[in-house]
Amino acid sequence: MKPNYSIVVLIFLAFFVISFLTNILGALNPSVSLSYDLNDTMAGFLPFSFFIAYGVMSIPAGFMLEKYGEKKMMVIGFGLALLASLVFAKIPGFWVFLFSLFTIGTGMAILQVVVNPLLRAAGGKENYAFTSVIAQLIFGAASFVSPQVYSWLVTRIESTDAPKNQFISFISDMVPSGQTWVSIYWIFALLSLLMIVLVIATRFPTVTLQEDEKVGTKDSYVKLFKDRTVILFFLGIFAYVGAEQGISYWMSKFLENYHHVDPDTIGANAVGNFWGLMTLGGIVGLVLLKFLDSKIVLKLFTSLAIICLAIALLGSANLSLYAFQASGFFLAVMYPIIISLALNSVEKHHGAFAGILMSGIMGGAVVQLIIGFISDLSSLKVGMLFNFVVLGYVLSIGFWAKPLIKNKTIRLKKE
Repeated sequence: MKPNYSIVVLIFLAFFVISFLTNILGALNPSVSLSYDLNDTMAGFLPFSFFIAYGVMSIPAGFMLEKYGEKKMMVIGFGLALLASLVFAKIPGFWVFLFSLFTIGTGMAILQVVVNPLLRAAGGKENYAFTSVIAQLIFGAASFVSPQVYSWLVTRIESTDAPKNQFISFISDMVPSGQTWVSIYWIFALLSLLMIVLVIATRFPTVTLQEDEKVGTKDSYVKLFKDRTVILFFLGIFAYVGAEQGISYWMSKFLENYHHVDPDTIGANAVGNFWGLMTLGGIVGLVLLKFLDSKIVLKLFTSLAIICLAIALLGSANLSLYAFQASGFFLAVMYPIIISLALNSVEKHHGAFAGILMSGIMGGAVVQLIIGFISDLSSLKVGMLFNFVVLGYVLSIGFWAKPLIKNKTIRLKKE
């Protein structure tokens, strides 16, 4: 099919909103914990409720996509986010919050399954590498923007000096006293509603997947789950997302607990910068992958991420603040490299394998519970040491992975 640029733009907007809704939890963590008087184990249930939805929904969403099509599934995904955001914004209780996080996570899992093959079809297969990179940059930019929006919103609502405009006054009237952080969920509801309108108003092309791109049959999943390589790479995605969220989710609370950093301003900005540097690291990683084998890049960046995390946990206030943010730069290449190594390590059933890998995103759920549990037994600093375990597993992939196809590199000198 010919490139459909209106669909490509719609998908880019979808990536922005998915990221905006997904990566805000780290900035919210200290305020949520204070509002509901949560210990660290209970605080770990927040990302657990969100990311466990990927483990539950990623594979079923693939089957639903083939049955209902891209447009209906995108409306369902954003519809779930809209409903959950509105319900929590009106009833901001803890258990309602957990339910809303799971519901939003379910919607985001559906959207992740839809947008990637749709981008490949709408942008043209020959342009997929380029458009997917742009999509990831937009995803990273939204992760940088959302904590900044949250910080701006909360400070404007809580300010007693500057006059409030109509929008801020409206939001202020809608949030309960002492829970100004709930205001961001009105923004989530507005963004989700806008995306539903755009999706309904857009004419979608007919997408035909190649046989190897389809979600697969029950037999193909059974066969893949018996493959040791599949399980190892599933654990790779599990470990990576666990580390990504294990740093970004807890860093603001760590900075508040150990260095008395304001979580609504400096802490939220640090989380935003973490994601912003991840975007920059992704660009640098793309360049390096043109000259170095992906396993070498993975080992180099993972080692540097481990060093940054060690400095963040053990260093002074300034060192900790900047080292946490810098770790995002080095985490950037892990996800795409693990995915490419995984898919290039099996000969067939790539569509089904991709669904299994996406379900590994639930590592962002399980690792946070472990960190929270250890933190309550000892301290948050000790709990965050668990990030070294999952980063160590990611590092190991650079040694044991044996892809059938290696990434193409540029030779600087002719032999």
